[in-house]
Amino acid sequence: MKTIIDLSDKNILVIGASSGIGRQTAITLSQIGAKVILVARNEERLQSVICELEGAGHHYYPCDVSKVETIENLIKTIVAEAGPLDGLVYTAGMEAPVPLTQAKPDRVQEVFDINYFAFLETVRQATKKGRFNAGMRIVGISSVASVRGEKSRVIYSSSKGAMDAAIRCLAVELALKEICINSIEPSMIDTEMYLRFAERLGEGSVTYKANRQFLGMGQPQDVANAVAFLLSPASRFITGISLPVDGGFTSC
Repeated sequence: MKTIIDLSDKNILVIGASSGIGRQTAITLSQIGAKVILVARNEERLQSVICELEGAGHHYYPCDVSKVETIENLIKTIVAEAGPLDGLVYTAGMEAPVPLTQAKPDRVQEVFDINYFAFLETVRQATKKGRFNAGMRIVGISSVASVRGEKSRVIYSSSKGAMDAAIRCLAVELALKEICINSIEPSMIDTEMYLRFAERLGEGSVTYKANRQFLGMGQPQDVANAVAFLLSPASRFITGISLPVDGGFTSC
């Protein structure tokens, strides 16, 4: 039986691959044949994740992409050592539940550096001539926060909204290179980031959101499956969208 989701021998770069959604995405992609290139700040965690991958030909590169100026050399090195890219998944991100009174410019800059500016620069560098193969696909991990307002999330929601808006524009521009680009908007997913978020906002806020997530708590695998589809040839006619993976959270 032929599978419609097959990434055999595809070079897929996963930014933010050391934990949570990024970690599971890397594992899932390796299971369907991809050669996965892992990037994150923590080298010890990267070494742990690469040991969990199936198949061969994987690479990892420790890098703090919030230092946006490092991304150009990172992509150059990756392409030189691992070859041109067939796919890019940007899962790096920072949660910032702070009220407006604390949303000072330096705090806004810190969140946007990792959630938006590093994403845009990674896409810019990865889509230069000679750095990608025909039919490349890009997926950014956004959030339902980009389309649902909530107290104390103005910085985080704005950064994810910026990603989604950029993707709609990039889809038009990158179509000239036959590159598809989309984002995924997860809701509450059982990750370390979610646990930190729950601790900060308290049980009441989490319970409210959980009650609107009709299919229960999401798992990293749920998002990884959607990423795998959007990277595969099966999604060749999809670009410029933001796909909710949210257990029904945005349905009402």
